[in-house]
Order: sequence, then structure tokens, then C-alpha cells
Amino acid sequence: MRFARNRLTPTVVQDGVHGIDRMVRNVETGRFERSLAGLTAVGSVVTAVEIYFEHDSASFGNTMMWWPVVLGPVGAVAGVAGFLDKRMAKTALPLASAVIVANGLQGTYLHGRGIAQKPGGWSNFRYNMEMGPPLMAPLLVTMVGGMGLLAALLRREQ
Repeated sequence: MRFARNRLTPTVVQDGVHGIDRMVRNVETGRFERSLAGLTAVGSVVTAVEIYFEHDSASFGNTMMWWPVVLGPVGAVAGVAGFLDKRMAKTALPLASAVIVANGLQGTYLHGRGIAQKPGGWSNFRYNMEMGPPLMAPLLVTMVGGMGLLAALLRREQ
């Protein structure tokens, strides 16, 4: 419920928009685009920190382990820039997000290859999934990049 804007009529006006309808309205009016850009920034920082600790425990045995750690701050800066400026949301954010998605897919491949190289490989699936590189973890990075791509596609609030 909201109050009528006219000060002469203090009656209460029924809004009629609840739950999922409100979320759809936010997408239609462009409010969701800025929120998603901000979530991309936060998600990039959180995943980069988590990846750093996980890759550090593996002693950064492969130099490619640094890529998602470096791309985290890049995604954060692009997300904040996309939140603040429409032009950045349509240029820098999708570019950084596409690189993050590509790196997440590459990480999934590399983690799968790491599982295959463990003793027993894929035939010892359960043990190597638990003790080897986490196969699904790079897909979380891919989701963060996907949020940035989606934010770039959505309409921005005028």
C-alpha cells in the first residue's frame, strides 16, 4: 500500500504489485540492471578470495591458477563501473564478464583434466572427485561472469 501523492486527498491507494510481479517490474523498468552489476562486483571479490585460498593450498602449481585470482578484481571494478555508469555497463562489464566466463569454462576443463590425471582417473570417480580438484568450482566463476553478461543485456533505468 502507498499513499496518494496528492496532499489534498489523504486516501490510501492499493499498489497491487507483489512478489514476482515486483521483480518483473524491476526488470522492465531497468532497476535490476544496476543491482546485477553490483552483485557481479561483489561476487567477483568473494570468488577471487575463495579461489586464492584454494589455489594457495595447491601451491599455485600451475601458473594458470593465478588467472581467476587476477580476474576477480577486474570483474569487481567492471561491476562497480557498470553500477555507476551506463556506458561502462554496456562496454567494460560485458567484456570483463566474457573473459571471466571463458576462464571459468577453461577452469572446468583443467579441473577435469586434473581428475583424470589422479591415480585411477575417471574410473575412480568418487575418490578423485573428493580428493582432486573440485570439478564444479570453476562453474561458480562462470555464473558470476554470466551475471555480468546478463546485466549488460538488460535495460537500464532512465
